[in-house]
Amino acid sequence: MYDIQKIREDFPILDREVYGKPLIYLDNGATTQKPRQVVEAITDEYYSVNANVHRGVHFLSQQATELHEASRETVRRFINARSSNEIVFTRGTTESINLLASSFADSQMKEGDEVIVSVMEHHSNIVPWQLQAARKGIVLESDSHE
Repeated sequence: MYDIQKIREDFPILDREVYGKPLIYLDNGATTQKPRQVVEAITDEYYSVNANVHRGVHFLSQQATELHEASRETVRRFINARSSNEIVFTRGTTESINLLASSFADSQMKEGDEVIVSVMEHHSNIVPWQLQAARKGIVLESDSHE
């Protein structure tokens, strides 16, 4: 069984109270709260290795690139991907879905092909497909049973 209190302790923002009760945050589709370990790692990176990745030959850029690629390899092993080249870092889910919809539509879809989305989808998974429908003539279907 999970120790919910122990998990909550990893998230500093959950120390807050709202309306006299412990904060419960469920809007992770928009922004996910970060555990203390992530905040500390990001802060450490800004203080010690902040430089462009794959964009410089100076020491900090090389060090940042090595850390970036080591992270890519860690993610590859975690999700059991075949190659670290399959791992793409984005700023968030919305950017990821935009990239996926555009890439997939460009390489795999033609006019008249269908994409089915649930009526419960977040905007970030509807708008990219609407744009592809307008751009490529893809048919966007809903599971609404209307």
